Amino acid sequence: MDYFLSPTEPQRFDLIIKKSQFITQVCRTKGRAEAKAFIQSVKETFPDANHHCSAFIAGHPNNVHLWDQSDDGEPKGTAGKPMLNVLQHSDFGETCVVVTRYFGGIKLGAGGLVRAYSQAVQEALTNTQTQQIFPRDNIQLKISYALLGKVEYWLEQSDIDVINKHFDTDIIFDLAVIPNSWIEQKTTLTNLCQGSLTLTNLDE
Repeated sequence: MDYFLSPTEPQRFDLIIKKSQFITQVCRTKGRAEAKAFIQSVKETFPDANHHCSAFIAGHPNNVHLWDQSDDGEPKGTAGKPMLNVLQHSDFGETCVVVTRYFGGIKLGAGGLVRAYSQAVQEALTNTQTQQIFPRDNIQLKISYALLGKVEYWLEQSDIDVINKHFDTDIIFDLAVIPNSWIEQKTTLTNLCQGSLTLTNLDE
């Protein structure tokens, strides 16, 4: 898959299971810092809740270094882990989910908790408005001033994002490209400049 899914905006979903209230909030978070800040904001919104269990994939779904989860006081393995498991099998990335629980007086047991937290996240993700996120590589392009006009025109017609542009002895563009598209675009751009360019993949 060339893309993954992420929420268009923060969203909330409510679920009642055996008198316990489960409030699920979903938000796009790019990086661990944003995910942790979102979790903290939920805790501050519901300071009297019994638990704020969380799971996030704060980057590309394949980047396991940006996965994390927390049971926040629930029995180990009954909340955060099943929540993350749902996220892992949902095609979502750059996404944090927090399930806030208000205990209703009836114990659910370990199996019941796993099912409840899994259901809360599954229903929330199913109903979340999403956007397609296309992972991009960061490319630096260096050209002479003589090529500026036609290169800028070509970039405007493409799906390449120009992040920054520096004017020095040469002109340096910081570009964000879609990897699969870049293979052909790189050849086209090289031909356009008749080989008079320097390309550097900043992610390698």
